[in-house]
Amino acid sequence: MSTPRFESIRDIPLFADMAQESFDALTRGSYVQNFPPNMVMISEGETPDFLHIVQSGCVELFSTWSNRETSVTTLYENSTFILAATIKDQLILTSARTLQKSRIIMIPSENVRSVFKTDPEFAMAIVEELSRCYRATIKNMKNLKLRTSLERLANYLLKQHRRQGDVLEYQLPIEKRRLASYLGMTPENLSRAFNNLKPYGVAVDGQTITITDMATLVAFAKPDILID
Repeated sequence: MSTPRFESIRDIPLFADMAQESFDALTRGSYVQNFPPNMVMISEGETPDFLHIVQSGCVELFSTWSNRETSVTTLYENSTFILAATIKDQLILTSARTLQKSRIIMIPSENVRSVFKTDPEFAMAIVEELSRCYRATIKNMKNLKLRTSLERLANYLLKQHRRQGDVLEYQLPIEKRRLASYLGMTPENLSRAFNNLKPYGVAVDGQTITITDMATLVAFAKPDILID
């Protein structure tokens, strides 16, 4: 596949400042693959053969242990995943599956490690990306450890409100059972939490969220730049 097929990702911060020659070397042997919904693309414990980039669609990172499963995060367009495992050439810590039809760009891990050593702009971009992911992990840990389940849900709804253009009515981007797992709750507890948020200005109808009193919801959630 020729490099022009990958120009759609050239403006992603991870690749934006690297030399064109490096970008050509990076994408050599890369390819694009379409995956149907609910397709597991990689499994934790595998070695990272490719760096994955979500060109379109939605991907969930998840993990299992002792017959239990938890959702780690949900990724959307232009997100990369298993970057740390790719750079370190170590086992993948999370599995990945599509939540909807998705188009994924797959770049050979050997290419990533090779160009990392020769292109300083790409190396710096990787450091910045891994730093961002580290800070996001710390924030998520603080969210889980410092907030009640009801506070976590309230702040998640506010985050989606901002992500979807500050609209007061929107659709949850993931199924409620996956949302419960992501927030460290059971589906039953999530259902009760939605009911308990009604006095704070939240109405729920299936996947549709309507914020009826923003000031009250914000006062309850207390969003914090050091967590959110």
